[in-house]
Amino acid sequence: MTSDAFIPPAKPIIGDEERAAVDRVMQSGMIAQGPEVAAFEAEFADAMVGGRATVAVNSGTSGLHLGLLAAGIGPGDEVIVPSFTFAATGNSVALTGATPVFVDIEPEQFTLDPAAVEAAVTPRTRGIMPVHLYGHPARMRELVAISEKHGVQLFEDAAQAHAAELDGRRVGTFGAFAMFSLYPTKNMTSGEGGMVSCETPELVRRVKLLRNQGMERQYENELVGFNNRMTDIHAAIGRVQLTKVGAWTAQRQANAAFLDANLRGVVVPPVAEGAVHVYHQYTVRVRDDRDGFVRALREEHNVGSGVYYPIPNHRLPSLAPYAPGLDLPETERAAAEVVSLPVHPSLSEGDLERIVTAVNAVAGAGA
Repeated sequence: MTSDAFIPPAKPIIGDEERAAVDRVMQSGMIAQGPEVAAFEAEFADAMVGGRATVAVNSGTSGLHLGLLAAGIGPGDEVIVPSFTFAATGNSVALTGATPVFVDIEPEQFTLDPAAVEAAVTPRTRGIMPVHLYGHPARMRELVAISEKHGVQLFEDAAQAHAAELDGRRVGTFGAFAMFSLYPTKNMTSGEGGMVSCETPELVRRVKLLRNQGMERQYENELVGFNNRMTDIHAAIGRVQLTKVGAWTAQRQANAAFLDANLRGVVVPPVAEGAVHVYHQYTVRVRDDRDGFVRALREEHNVGSGVYYPIPNHRLPSLAPYAPGLDLPETERAAAEVVSLPVHPSLSEGDLERIVTAVNAVAGAGA
């Protein structure tokens, strides 16, 4: 690899152990949901959410959808969500027949603003679903208090936040359910998939029914369900990745610390008191000409980056009908300013130095 080779914004790590695990499952002849999935669920629960029961599904979006359905969310209900997130957050609420209610974010960690949540509660509010965006926990102290005050359920979109913590407590253990994504570019992957951590045995059972055509025993369908199962092939990959994600997270945090200490001309991501950030993304703010900044990094320095997310959910053609005339100023500002720089564990010291040199040069030149 030459010193000026392209530095990608993300890089999934799949090695010999993952390939061997897949081959083992293929040779066993048990390819669909089976013992590998059950083992992955138990191991993920112990490693990520303090033993809280988890249910494996075929995608993160499925996890949100089934979690909401299992929690009783449906037509006539409202669920408060951020607009500054991937569309799956709002989509999952809409897919239940409920209404996603988009509210603004706080400007530090780009997560739900508790004051905005409080103001959005109505008699139809049945849930609040923060996103632990970029790997930083949402403001769960305040959100837990609001949910308890109003008697509404709290859910967690932890798609990007494997092993993130607040006040010594893992994300995924605050709400009635939480979803972790296992998409290839997440901090760990199963190739594709999701994991749902559940607060109660009843919720576990309902998610399991919903993922498997509504049946616990074959041909004894109890409710109308889906085919959202994870395969043993995917679970085998996930089990291997689970043994590595701790070291990868530590490397992400070390990479982020280097960037924090050396970047100039951009606003680096602050970490809240009591929070453990796992840096799924290292997201800075660029005050002037963000798009020019991204282009210059790529064209002049061969450094990749990402913009997550340029169009807020409430302005997407698919979700805008739920939010006519809505004004979310912090969301709009973030959408215009954010850039996610490479922070993944495959970066070398030379890569990190090149990223710093590139960002400081482009920021200093005003993009």
